[in-house]
Amino acid sequence: MTVPKFKIFRIKAYKPGRSTLGKLKNITKLSANESALGVSPKAKKALKTKNLNLSKYPDSKAKFLRNEISKKFNCDLNKIICGAGSDEIIQMICQLFLNPKDEVILPQYSFLMYRIYSKIVGAKVVFANEINFKVSVKEILKNVTKKTKIVFIANPNNPTGTYLKKKEVIDLRKRLNNNILLVIDDAYAEYMKNPDYSSGLDLFKSKDNVFILRTFSKIFGLASLRVGWGYGSKKIINALNTIKPPFNVNSIAQLAAAESLKDKKFISKSIKHNLIYAKKIKMFLENYNIFSNPVTANFLLLDFEKCKYSANYLYNKLKNKGIILRSTEDGYNIKNKLRLSIGSKKENLKFMSIVKRVFDK
Repeated sequence: MTVPKFKIFRIKAYKPGRSTLGKLKNITKLSANESALGVSPKAKKALKTKNLNLSKYPDSKAKFLRNEISKKFNCDLNKIICGAGSDEIIQMICQLFLNPKDEVILPQYSFLMYRIYSKIVGAKVVFANEINFKVSVKEILKNVTKKTKIVFIANPNNPTGTYLKKKEVIDLRKRLNNNILLVIDDAYAEYMKNPDYSSGLDLFKSKDNVFILRTFSKIFGLASLRVGWGYGSKKIINALNTIKPPFNVNSIAQLAAAESLKDKKFISKSIKHNLIYAKKIKMFLENYNIFSNPVTANFLLLDFEKCKYSANYLYNKLKNKGIILRSTEDGYNIKNKLRLSIGSKKENLKFMSIVKRVFDK
C-alpha cells in the first residue's frame, strides 16, 4: 500500500520528564516541575459535588473561568483567552503571527515548545546566548533583524531557574522595535517573592505588543487537566478566537481552574512550602559541592562542575532508587547538570536521604 505524502519536520519531538522506571513501583517524580502539594482542596471539593453534564460540550469561550481570572488578577475579561495548557496558546500565537522565513528569538536555554511550534509553521529560530545561564537582554537585541516577529522569554526561565529583574524586562520592551511581539511566559510567577521581580502581567497589562502566558499546571496543580490562559490586546485575542479549536478546554478543567483561583490558603501554603524546601535542599546539596541558581521557581538547576561525581552518575544512582530528576542533556543540550523539582516533604526527605547515602558511603 502507498502512504500519501506528508510534511517532514526536522524537529526534535518534546521529551517530557520521565514518570516511569521499568518495573519499579513507588516512583518519586521530581522531573516535571509539578505541584509539590497536589491540587487545591477547593477544586477537589467542587469536582466531587458539582453535577457536571458530561454529555454536553463545554463553554467554548470559557467565560466563567475567564471571569474568575479577571477578578483574581484585576484584568480585562475581553483580553483573556484560555487554552488546553499554555502550550496550546503558544501554538496559536505562532500560527497567527508567523510566516515561513519569519524569525523568532529565544534565549539559548528555554522551554522547548517555543522552538517546536515556531519551526512547525516554518519560521527561523534564532537563539540568543545566555550569560551564566541567565537570559541576556543585550544578546536578544543583538539578534534582532527586519525579519524578527516574536521574542519569547519565560521569567523565571525554565530550565535554568534564573530571572530578569523588573527593570531589565522593561528595558527589553523599550528597546525592541514596536512591531515585534514580546511574549512573556509567567508560568512560575506565583512562586517569585524576590523584591526586584515583577510578573509580565503586572508590568504590561496595557501594552498591545506584549502577550502574557499563564498556566494552571504549576502552583495550582492541574497539570493533567491541561488548562492555561493568555493575556493580550483585544485585537490579538479576537484573532486567536478565530483560529482556536472550538471546545479546547473541557468542563472539568474550567471548573477546577476557577475554584483553584479562589483557594488563597492553598496558594499561600504552596509558596511557603516551596521557599522552605528549595532553600533547605540548596544548602544541603552545597555540602557535596552541587550548586544551583538562587531560589526562584519550584525547581533548581543543579551544577556538578565542582562535585566529585557527575550529573549522570547521580542521576542513575537516584533512578535505581526510584527517584527521577530531569536530565538537561535531552532537548536542552546542557551538560553535567540536572533539573530538580521541589517535591512534597516526604519526597524531598527521601531525595536528601538517598543523596546522603550515595556520597557518604
